Amino acid sequence: MPSSPKSVTLAELADHLGATLHGDPSARITQVAGIETATTGALAFVANPKYASLAHTTQATAVLVEPDFAQISTATLRLKNPYLAFARAIELFYQPPSYAPGIHPTAAIAPTAQIGANAHISAYAVIGDHVTIGDNAIILPHVVIYPHASIGDNLFAHAHAIVREYCRLGDNVTLQNGAIVGADGFGFARQSDGTWYKILQSGPAILEDNVEIQANACIDRASIGETRIHAGAKIDNLVQVGHGSSVGENTLLCAQVGLAGSTIIGKSVILAGQVGVAGHCTVGDGAIATAQSGIPNDVAPGKVVSGYPAIDNRQWLRSVALFNRLPELLRDIKSKLK
Repeated sequence: MPSSPKSVTLAELADHLGATLHGDPSARITQVAGIETATTGALAFVANPKYASLAHTTQATAVLVEPDFAQISTATLRLKNPYLAFARAIELFYQPPSYAPGIHPTAAIAPTAQIGANAHISAYAVIGDHVTIGDNAIILPHVVIYPHASIGDNLFAHAHAIVREYCRLGDNVTLQNGAIVGADGFGFARQSDGTWYKILQSGPAILEDNVEIQANACIDRASIGETRIHAGAKIDNLVQVGHGSSVGENTLLCAQVGLAGSTIIGKSVILAGQVGVAGHCTVGDGAIATAQSGIPNDVAPGKVVSGYPAIDNRQWLRSVALFNRLPELLRDIKSKLK
C-alpha cells in the first residue's frame, strides 16, 4: 500500500486511538497491514474470532484487539472496537491524492449552472443547465451531471459517475467510479399486441447527507414519487436499487444486492452479498439477511434471516444440517423397511 513516510510510536498511537497499550511504548509503527502478511513495523488487528489464532504467530509489531483478548507476546493496543480503530489508523499512513480548486479547460459547464466555492472539476466533466452544486466539490474526469440536478456541499464524484436530471443529493455524498444516480426505472406496460410500452420515469432519485454509492451501483429513478436513500446509508458495488424504493438511515447494502421496485428497507439494516428483495416488501429496522438470501415477504425488525425463501437464520441452519444428512437418513429408512 502506498504510504506516507510517517512513523509513530506505540505510545503516540495508543493516545491517538484511545487504546490501552501492553508493550514497548517506544516501538515504532510505519504501516498498517493484515495480520497474515504483517511484518516488523506494521500494525494489524483482530476483530473476527476466526483470525484470533494468527495473533500468536503474526510478525506485526503491534495488534489491535478487544480489552479481554488473551495475552500474547506481540504488543497489543486494547479497545472496544479494533476494526474501527484500524480504520482510523490507516488514515495516519495513507495519503490520498489531493485536488486543488480549479476547472479544467476541457470541462463542459452550462452557463446556467451554479457551482459553489473551492470546486475541483477535472477534464471532460459535463455539468448541465440549471445544475446547482455546493461548496468544495471534487468532480473527476468524465463525470456527467444532467440538467436541473441539485447537489449539496462536499460532493466527491469519481470518474464516470453520473447524476441524472432533477435528482437531489445532500451534503458529503461520495459517488465511486461508474455509480449512476437516477437512471430510468424498469417500467413497461404490456400492450394489446404483446409489445411493451415504456412508462416514463418522472420521479427523481434522492440521496440524503453522508451517503456513499460505490462502483457501478445503480439507484433508479421512480415512475412517480421518488427513490430515496436516507442519511448515512452505504451502497456497495453492483447494487441495484429499484424505482420507488426507500433505503433507511445507516443501512448497508453489500455487493450485488438487488431491490425490486417499491421496496422499503428500514434503518440500520444489513443485506449481505447477493441478497434479493422482491418488490413491495418491507424489511424492518435492524434486520440482517445473510449472503444470497431471497426475500419474497416482509421481514420483521431485528430479525436475522437466511436462505430462499428467507426464514429465521437459526431455523435455516438446522434445515441445512438436516439436508446434508438426507442420504444417511434415507439409507436408514430403507434399511428399516426391509
